[in-house]
Amino acid sequence: MSPTNSESPIIVQKFGGSSVADADKIKNVARIIVDTYEKGFRTVAVISAMGDSTDDLVELAGKLCENPGGREYDALLATGEMVSVAAVAMAIQTMGYPAMSMNGGQAGIYTEDLHNRARILEIKTNNIIQHLNQGYIILVTGFQGVNSKGDITTLGRGGSDTSAVALAGALSAERCDIYTDVRGVYSTDPRVVPEAIKIEQISYIEMMELARVGAQVLHPRAVELARQGNIRLCKRSTFYLEDPGTMMIGEVNSDRGNAVTGIACDNSQSRFAVVGCPDQPGVAAEIFGSLASENISVDMIIQSLGKREGTNDIAFTINSTDAHDALRVLNTVKEKIGAESIKSDIEIAKVSIVGAGMIDRPGIAAEMFEALSDSGINIKMISTSEIKISCLVDKNQGHDAVRAIHQKFFPHAHSPEDVMVNEKVGY
Repeated sequence: MSPTNSESPIIVQKFGGSSVADADKIKNVARIIVDTYEKGFRTVAVISAMGDSTDDLVELAGKLCENPGGREYDALLATGEMVSVAAVAMAIQTMGYPAMSMNGGQAGIYTEDLHNRARILEIKTNNIIQHLNQGYIILVTGFQGVNSKGDITTLGRGGSDTSAVALAGALSAERCDIYTDVRGVYSTDPRVVPEAIKIEQISYIEMMELARVGAQVLHPRAVELARQGNIRLCKRSTFYLEDPGTMMIGEVNSDRGNAVTGIACDNSQSRFAVVGCPDQPGVAAEIFGSLASENISVDMIIQSLGKREGTNDIAFTINSTDAHDALRVLNTVKEKIGAESIKSDIEIAKVSIVGAGMIDRPGIAAEMFEALSDSGINIKMISTSEIKISCLVDKNQGHDAVRAIHQKFFPHAHSPEDVMVNEKVGY
């Protein structure tokens, strides 16, 4: 049954780059979309760039200028998704179904004027709805929109997830399915720990924390949008359609058996320290306000007593992609506040545990620290919240830290019987 009226429910699907990496995979995605359409759903699919094509475009830009960015960089990167949506639309049309590709502007995705990591401000769905009601399957470019000047903008890494969830909310979709090459969300990256366990259900807040600390399965902005709009969000595999994947749910079950839901490692962090800051009001505001004015987000923050009386050392982490700009900003701030020096460390990894079961349960941090200690891994910095504990370690020990912590909190997964079962899950 093909949907041809405004009463048919809408499903939004998102397909990652690995799902459309070549012609055969594009045909497979086309079949999945058509199958959804044949079940009576008005169907919108958000498509990422093919395979590693975005990385290739980034590399090209890097060969052309030292620090690529701005309007033309967005125009270049956006071409990857335009290729994908046109290719999938052609594959669907070849199967005998009406399909139409749309870029971000045609889909009504309006963003702020910031380039390279813009946020969606509004989605005007008139064009999509009109064509859905005419029976079309709509293919939308992920990762991009248009600003008030009519220029193409991109949403940053993971922006296709954000596009899909935002569209699902704007269209009041029945569900948003995120398809990739994995079967769902795991207790950790199975490429690092083959014994990792697939999670059947996870709360929005847990998923958001895991995404923020480095689990590259969903973009944190996408999860936040789903939570705010109470959108049914499912992470599943393009290649194992019989597997229902992992469903995001609203409630947080803090009474379940395992305190820890997932473990993540982020190798894209850099640590900076402003040494010898005057111990007086306004210093921290000057440091972090200056970074914020350059759109540099700060993660872990620790203030400690400086070596000289009346001074403090303020250390924090940022994404490594911002390290160049951060150093420039901090050198200016150092002179303004009269700090002694700026120190940086790029050879770090942030390892985190996340779980709603950690709430009001003592001893979890001690167990994590014990696992690292038993493996000879030194902790450089610690940050905690109600459902998260993060530690900085040497980058070359990041994966060893994940393995040690996983074995501590998921010991049953490392038994021979469970290893055999989990190896069949695939990644």
